[in-house]
Amino acid sequence: MVETLMAAVILIVGSVAMLSLIIAAIATNNRNKMDSTQTMLAESILEQIASTFTPNNGPGSSTLVDCAGNSWAIDTTIAGSGSSGAAISGANIDYSQTNPPAGWHMQYVMTTPCTPLSPSGTVQGTYDVRWHLEKMGSTQTYLITVSAKLKNHGEGNEFFSLPVTLRVMYGS
Repeated sequence: MVETLMAAVILIVGSVAMLSLIIAAIATNNRNKMDSTQTMLAESILEQIASTFTPNNGPGSSTLVDCAGNSWAIDTTIAGSGSSGAAISGANIDYSQTNPPAGWHMQYVMTTPCTPLSPSGTVQGTYDVRWHLEKMGSTQTYLITVSAKLKNHGEGNEFFSLPVTLRVMYGS
């Protein structure tokens, strides 16, 4: 009887430990999914900017359509100061800026399935995507900073994912 009782206690303790491991694995999987989506969005904006902005010929413009069918303008006009776009803090986009300039941010809606031409999918989340261009000295080289983060998603809990920031030098 005592042996059976001890075996049951050991089994219960082991099961509880495995349960916490499974919960942690689910949280990590969800966080990795958010990181992948944020990275994909930041790369898409970076590619749009690189395909439309030519340092020798000046700014270009393009649009990106999200999964909900919203069309977002991508601005690459550099101000006289040699720097334009969402505010930056150090090397990162400053998400405390409440109203980034129009054309320099988007609220990208991600749905499953993603069908921009006939939006009908289930909304998975809205991502705050922002970008900044800065001319480097007197050359035709620019630093492009693009960042994306999931909006309204419990910062500080197990499922929290930091914003993804990509920085690329572009030009000649």
